[in-house]
Amino acid sequence: MAMAMPIPSRKLFIDGEWREPVLKKRIPIVNPSTEEIIGDIPSATAEDVELAVNAARKAFSRNKGKDWPKAPGAVRAKYLRAIAAKITERKSDLAKLEAIDCGKPLDEAAWDMDDVAGCFEFYADLAEGLDAKQKAPVSLPLESFNSYILKEPIGVVGLITPWNYPLLMATWKVAPSLAAGCTAILKPSELASVTCLELADICREVGLPPGVLNILTGLGPEAGAPLASHPGVDKIAFTGSFVTGSKVMTAAAQLVKPVSLELGGKSPIIVFEDVDLDKAAEWTLFGCFWTNGQICSATSRLLVHESIAKEFIEKLVKWSKNIKISDPLEEGCRLGAIVSQGQYEKVLKFISTAKSEGATILHGGSRPEHLKKGFFIEPTIITDVTTSMEIWREEVFGPVLCVKTFSSEDEAIELANDSHYGLGAAVISNDMERCDRISQAFEAGIVWINCSQPCFTQAPWGGVKRSGFGRELGEWGLDNYLSVKQVTVYNSSEPWGWYRSPSQ
Repeated sequence: MAMAMPIPSRKLFIDGEWREPVLKKRIPIVNPSTEEIIGDIPSATAEDVELAVNAARKAFSRNKGKDWPKAPGAVRAKYLRAIAAKITERKSDLAKLEAIDCGKPLDEAAWDMDDVAGCFEFYADLAEGLDAKQKAPVSLPLESFNSYILKEPIGVVGLITPWNYPLLMATWKVAPSLAAGCTAILKPSELASVTCLELADICREVGLPPGVLNILTGLGPEAGAPLASHPGVDKIAFTGSFVTGSKVMTAAAQLVKPVSLELGGKSPIIVFEDVDLDKAAEWTLFGCFWTNGQICSATSRLLVHESIAKEFIEKLVKWSKNIKISDPLEEGCRLGAIVSQGQYEKVLKFISTAKSEGATILHGGSRPEHLKKGFFIEPTIITDVTTSMEIWREEVFGPVLCVKTFSSEDEAIELANDSHYGLGAAVISNDMERCDRISQAFEAGIVWINCSQPCFTQAPWGGVKRSGFGRELGEWGLDNYLSVKQVTVYNSSEPWGWYRSPSQ
């Protein structure tokens, strides 16, 4: 077992200061690889949300020229770059903390930290370019008028993020919202908040102005719900489950508050008969088992052409047996622990229900024999599933791949799109014309051709149907936090002439 590092003891981060929760509540941190309590985090409630919103509102002022929203984009970019530099400086420790906290392999966590730093750098660039794009002209049909566009920060934003990519998913929202000039309250998942509290420490180190970013750890009903419904919050950005997302949307709707939602998925991957089986096998496994299968875009529904199904499935099983399952800090780990006991039991229940309904557990489906403690589940491959089974239709959020065969392109597309969700989808084939047809036919916000799961800060991310709406990353991510204002000027010396002057 690799040696774990100590978990820093932190408070809530409000108005640039560490503060104890008003009700003094804390939540234990459980290492999912050992099932041991290794520390605790502060547990915010509505009282703390009130303090954080007040701090964010104070930091957001439209009247002063030197405040955060009115500052030149280059000023905000300076802070974002300073945060990126600190992330890179602390990369090793942050990666270890994240691996311990949420159970993902250390190599993955280190990759995530590179992406976190890159995301802050990317939005620093966009912040710098924002000023030059102001007053973009609009073509009008009347010469006596001219019109231009202002892009202004939307205000105080509430950011609610999940546990599978604790710091990266937070960064996807924090970096663009701050680049836009918003002030923010971040509420990470109580299951994995440690690195988000380290982000607060980094913000304090670089001198981010008080109240610009506030970080509240705590339970969803006690902290997330009051944040979503608070009248002082101008927008909510949420990543998480469909069920919770619908509650967030309902709360925001009471005040007609804008919302962006990145929700769950049950993404398909179609493998045709003309592929290199080894390459296709690796991308299929990567698409489902990356991040321990705990990824909203996981391509967990495999549709494989019937002519290669037997050979391909045998290869998947063989490769799966070669995946190293261990403590996330051990060298070469490629599958770590499920984040919590509750999630672990949920995944096992999905598997047992599928088996009781007639599905075949071809590989995995339980704890590895060599690991007596920890929330570990072997990479699991399930066949003989029907399209009505829960395991085929609902998001498992664990290392579980379901397999069906198809005989024609039309059948594959029909099976792929037969879902309430529409986040990601993948197709693997050497026929690029076919890949192009299928990419257009997929009902999904993200499509991968001859790969699965690569994600780039420069490209948009988001889904359709019950996978949510709005786009993160790229310029689309910045637009999430900007309000568009039209300014129209009458520039003629002649009177408008609609009404007659009383003197005439």
